[in-house]
Amino acid sequence: MALRLMQIALPKNADGKAEKLLEGKEIVGVWEDPREKTRQVIQVLVPAEEAEELTDKLASWYEHQDGFRITLIPISATVPRDELSASDKEQSPEGAASALRDPGRVSREELLHLAEESLGVNRVFLAMAFLASVVAAVGLVRDDVAVIIGAMVIAPLLGPNVAMALAVTLGDFALLRRALMTNIAGFCVGLGVAIVIGRLPGVELNADAIASRTNLQLSDLALALAAGSAGAFALSRGLAGALIGVMVAVALMPPLVVFGLMVAQFRWEGAAGAALLVSANVISVNLAGVATFVAQGVSPRRWWDEEKAKKATRRAVALWLALLLVLISILVTRQYSSSVKSLGPSDHVPRRTVDRCPGQ
Repeated sequence: MALRLMQIALPKNADGKAEKLLEGKEIVGVWEDPREKTRQVIQVLVPAEEAEELTDKLASWYEHQDGFRITLIPISATVPRDELSASDKEQSPEGAASALRDPGRVSREELLHLAEESLGVNRVFLAMAFLASVVAAVGLVRDDVAVIIGAMVIAPLLGPNVAMALAVTLGDFALLRRALMTNIAGFCVGLGVAIVIGRLPGVELNADAIASRTNLQLSDLALALAAGSAGAFALSRGLAGALIGVMVAVALMPPLVVFGLMVAQFRWEGAAGAALLVSANVISVNLAGVATFVAQGVSPRRWWDEEKAKKATRRAVALWLALLLVLISILVTRQYSSSVKSLGPSDHVPRRTVDRCPGQ
């Protein structure tokens, strides 16, 4: 069971509601720091899924008072292992409600912190995007799968896309703007580097790795949807490292670099195919990410923000679905056109005529 240590700092003259709130909750341990003279500090060890509810209620009571702060600390292990057993949960007053909650999901505040760590157009982000673009371009031109996978791992493009999905789910437009700007900056760097490399003399675009990323398939949509859901799921479990594996699956950087290489050499048909693949990945990651966050019960803390978040979620899902349907229709049309071209001109069999004698 994932645990969190909540350090709750309250004014010295707190009204005691914090202690009442802890009654009947799934609490592993509670301690008070006697060294604090100017404020009251309570340390509470709780399951990860309990942290969000406790944080919301404490914030609603104390957020406007001086000195109030909650710090959430992930716990790797405790000795002795005195976690709540399954029977303890069932016997607790809120055992039934706890069983219905999503076990192991980190709190909203931790989600926001993890998402914001991947945002920001700074020197580190730009350097990582630049290096990933160079590595991807070299791997694609050389048709080296290992090098391409390396570019997927270091490319910093998945985090901003998952942050966009979280921002839409919470109706946080400030976070959405930051995620969108970070996304645009990363894509511009990748596209610019690819165009420069594509203009270099001796660069040939005949590798199979390049050709495979100019032909969008329905399986690519399924892969991107699954990877986007996995990325949101990993983030909601606090598993930031798992995003590396998801990044390999989604592969936002290689098709973007292929698009730039094709544009640099004026191969417009290949560029259109690569652009479709990039669009499919971005749309699918965001659509699946929003659906996954909603399914896990991620929502704003304040009740007056919930309606705004629901409206933003509905609009975003409608937009992504519409764009996905457009992509599917383009894909079907391209496949039909290519199948017709592969058949070639139809062989017309002349009709067999019956010779008739004059007068018949």
